[in-house]
Amino acid sequence: MMNAIEISDLKYRYADGLEALRGVSFAIAEGERVALIGPNGAGKSTLLLHLNGLLPERPAVNPSVKIFGEPVTESNFASIRKTVGFLFQDPDDQLFCPTVFEDVAFGPSQFGVTGDALEARVASALEQAGLRGFEERLPQHLSRGEKRRVCLAGVLACEPRVLVLDEPTSDLDPRGRRELKELLRKIPAAQIIATHDLEMVIEICSRAILLDHGRIVADGPPEHLLNNEQLMLEHGLERPHILHHLHPHRH
Repeated sequence: MMNAIEISDLKYRYADGLEALRGVSFAIAEGERVALIGPNGAGKSTLLLHLNGLLPERPAVNPSVKIFGEPVTESNFASIRKTVGFLFQDPDDQLFCPTVFEDVAFGPSQFGVTGDALEARVASALEQAGLRGFEERLPQHLSRGEKRRVCLAGVLACEPRVLVLDEPTSDLDPRGRRELKELLRKIPAAQIIATHDLEMVIEICSRAILLDHGRIVADGPPEHLLNNEQLMLEHGLERPHILHHLHPHRH
């Protein structure tokens, strides 16, 4: 089985000299759902932006990021962006059309999908996102959770094989979070989710990668990592409450 994402020794330094990534390597298999956890400033968003060429490497020799074996380089950006769907942290950064239908149709129409095929894709994506009947709604009148699901529908309409999500549950109420988790569970694409929502990590991810100061500190089953109280505290995180109920006496 080919890896959906392969990262080898990825380094990145911002123009102001901040070293955001210091040699990160890991692979994610097709269909795998992996959480990227760590404190603020650990490099999580910087890492995600490399997955579809939003932050090109400097210099781009020996590309460190491959998607289904294809290097993320400038000449490949168009096909990479068809394969990798990106859900940004703030839904308002992603919604800019007058209606929900137009927002969801925007991505696939950029890739040349038109007419009945476009309508069918939009309908299917809205269905998947639990937004059937929302076509004519105005994005600015939607709740935060609904906006987030419209963004996700817009990404799903492009039929990506890899889904990259940056803090998808931030600022959602409990119902919005629950609906989003259900949705992500059903999506067959490989998923990498940067999040502080550690309960979600336990509930839907089979693996967690802990990043701090631009390096991978730990990589393994979420219960194993998140149950390690010392590891969590050393990296600015807390053992999630859900584990206190599951294993109240384990340390």
